[in-house]
Amino acid sequence: MKILIAPDSFKGSATSRELCEIIEKALLRRAPDAEIVKLPMADGGEGTVEALVLAGKGRYCTRTVSGPLREPRQAVFGVLGKTAVIEMAAASGLPLVPPEKRDPFRTTSAGTGQLITAALDEGCDHVIMGIGGSATNDGGAGMLQALGFGLLDRLGKPIGPGAGGVAALARIEKSGADPRLRGCRFTVACDVDSPLCGPRGASAVFGPQKGAAPGDVPVLDAILARFGDLLEQAAGKRVAASPGAGAAGGMGAALMALLRAELRPGFAIVNEITGYERLLQTGGFDLVITGEGQMNGQSLMGKLPVEAARLAKKYGVRCAAIVGSRGEGAERAEQCGFSAVHELMAPGVTLEYSMTHTAELVEKAVQDMAL
Repeated sequence: MKILIAPDSFKGSATSRELCEIIEKALLRRAPDAEIVKLPMADGGEGTVEALVLAGKGRYCTRTVSGPLREPRQAVFGVLGKTAVIEMAAASGLPLVPPEKRDPFRTTSAGTGQLITAALDEGCDHVIMGIGGSATNDGGAGMLQALGFGLLDRLGKPIGPGAGGVAALARIEKSGADPRLRGCRFTVACDVDSPLCGPRGASAVFGPQKGAAPGDVPVLDAILARFGDLLEQAAGKRVAASPGAGAAGGMGAALMALLRAELRPGFAIVNEITGYERLLQTGGFDLVITGEGQMNGQSLMGKLPVEAARLAKKYGVRCAAIVGSRGEGAERAEQCGFSAVHELMAPGVTLEYSMTHTAELVEKAVQDMAL
């Protein structure tokens, strides 16, 4: 029997690489003669750097950057030849800000821009960016400033951090931008189709989880609307209404406008570099085992297990999933080609227990799996 292990990470519990090791160990207890291929995966979110560095035999780089509240942070990115892989969450992520300190008027994306500069320093001319999980609603203003763009108020002075600083923005100057950006291509993993503003925009949909009170949302939306106008003037093209412009607190708009970024589904990018579909085509696999922390309705929006199952079905390979828990809408996701879905949070198992006993629960799920 030939089995392909291709899970996403379980956020806060186990990386995709660790899950591959756990699942392989459990499989070999049941089927010692099984031929197993491990392929740590991701979909553009957490774990993307690790998955692509492992698949591309790349290397890790660490830099001290500015965190969301301008505190020093150690952030890691990957380098594969002349391609850098950056997760925005490593420098500007929501988990880096304690809940009581979350404030989109203050949080900045500057650290993400510093990681891009570090990638240019490494000689990279292609940057793959995952922009999920951000703590910011600054439209990527902090990132642009870190890259040398002039974001100036009416007195010609640089604006401050966060959406509060963007509120004072009067003009954008491109002359001081890092000249290496002109020879760099940006590919952004983005499964969000939100425009920059409006009821489906960055502030309305994602602002509350970043600390915005109900009364803050229309204020933030107006700030980004003005920022979008200035981005379009500087770029000479329309971006604010484009799908994905509202991703990561408006980061998508800045990337498309001034860095000429191409926004693509995260799984598509990871699939190309890891060769997942090529393995299904040529590998002669009998079973794929995938998984994610929680399967829910959002799993249908480009998340790894559903996309992995759809491709497995295309090539006639059974696909089973191991998930930490089932959330609202999970039943719809389960209809996308899975032969079985095994949930770690069985009756009587708490979230805390499942997160601290992930290895033994995953091993049990493998023991219960039809091979």
